[in-house]
Amino acid sequence: QLQLVESGGGLVQPGGSLRLSCATSGSTLEDYATGWFRQAPGKEREAVACISSSGRSTNYADSVKGRFTISRDNAKNTVYLQMNSLKPEDTTVYYCNARNVYSQRDYWGQGTQVTVSS
Repeated sequence: QLQLVESGGGLVQPGGSLRLSCATSGSTLEDYATGWFRQAPGKEREAVACISSSGRSTNYADSVKGRFTISRDNAKNTVYLQMNSLKPEDTTVYYCNARNVYSQRDYWGQGTQVTVSS
């Protein structure tokens, strides 16, 4: 059973940066594709960035391309989301996701709040 714990959220001014971390435990991260999602109140959860189990393939939502970078360190069992040039519309709760490449089962973290405001 994989556990995920996000950290790194907080309050930042527009144009600023944050780095989210997702520490995993309970299973080897190499067996999981991972991603970051976000969900604003009253809206559906949307994919922000995803990275393959090997780390060689990434995908981004159009709204964050060129600003956000997803990466992972399988040796440290951790996934990262570097967020630059943050905008007020990036404000919401961010969730880490891991999908087992064999069972396709999804695992979620508890979420971390990101607030972009002056």
